[in-house]
This record gives sequence, C-alpha cells and structure tokens, in this order.
Amino acid sequence: MNINKSKAPYQNIYSVLRLNRLVSICVSIGAFITCISSGFLIYKMHRNALDHAFAVTGSGQVIPLLWEERSHQLEIEAKAHLERFHFSFYDLTPDTYETQLEKALWLGNSSVDEVYRQKKADGVYNRILQYALVQKVDSISSTLDVSQSPYLFRSQLFFSIHRGNIKESYELLTSGKLLPVKRSFPKNPHGLMITDFYENRLNKLSQ
Repeated sequence: MNINKSKAPYQNIYSVLRLNRLVSICVSIGAFITCISSGFLIYKMHRNALDHAFAVTGSGQVIPLLWEERSHQLEIEAKAHLERFHFSFYDLTPDTYETQLEKALWLGNSSVDEVYRQKKADGVYNRILQYALVQKVDSISSTLDVSQSPYLFRSQLFFSIHRGNIKESYELLTSGKLLPVKRSFPKNPHGLMITDFYENRLNKLSQ
C-alpha cells in the first residue's frame, strides 16, 4: 500500500507534463499560422497600396495617397513623363543647363545618356556657355501605344535658340519606348523609364 501511494505523485507529474507539452505545441502552431497569415495580409496591403495610392490630375501631375486606378491614367502619365523629359533635356540656359540635364537623365536609361554624351562631344553645351545662348522649348506633342509594354512613343518638339535679338526656330522628332519601373519621388514620380531614345530628325524652320 505504501508503494502504490508513493507512485501517485510521479504519475500526476507525468500527466501535467504531457498536458503542458500538448498546450505548448498547440500554442506554437497557432502562433506560426498567425504569423503566416499576418505576413500575407501585410504583403497584400503593400501591393494594393503600390497599385492604387496615386492619382493623376488632368495636367499629368502625380498626387500621392489618393486612391485611383493607375491603368486608367496611364496615357496621361506617359505623356506627362515625356513632356517632363523633353523640357528638362532641351529647355536650357547657361545657369540651369546642368540641373536640367541631371533631371532628364533620371528619366531615361543609357540610350538617353548616349545622346547626352554625343551632344557634349559635339560642343552643344559649351556653345550655350560661350555665347550665352538660351534654348527654349515652345511646345511638345507625343503619340504613344499603351497596349503593350514597353510603350512605343513618338514626340514632336518645337524649340528656339535665342542669342540677344537673334532667334532661330527648330522642329525635332524623337522616338523611343517607355518601360514601367518603380516610382521615385521626386526624381521619377511617374514610374516610367525612357529606353531606345533616338533623335530622328532636326529641321530648322524658316523665319
């Protein structure tokens, strides 16, 4: 009888340990499932925010944190991106041309950089400094196909070069593609990158 009584406490301890083990396993599994579910929900919310947390005004300006379907505004954004690039790349003065070109290079890939380097080798920017030229963009219009990425575009640019009272007017035709990339405020707010950029034809207009 004494032997049976001495075993009872040990039997209770084993039962308690088994119960604690079962509870610990259940809690661990529950915590793991909760972590996985939370991670999935956070990822889904993040992707949803990237796709919808921007709006575009009629002038092409990007406004963060206004929920709007980007696909509906793609053509407006693409044209605004092209306008931003061409004004930055071709609207130049001796005081601002370096800043303008830096802005433009953020909007394109190596094809834009190649055009920039060729112009620099040809002395375009040296002449702006040497003769205090003002190169002013008068207007730009673009056509593009947004049915398939990357988006093909063609732009017609009218600009004038001023030296004192002398003014020369030009028409420039450019082409390339627009590739969707990650947005970067304020350097590339539209999330588009110009690729395969090419200056097709430059015409001097009669006065």
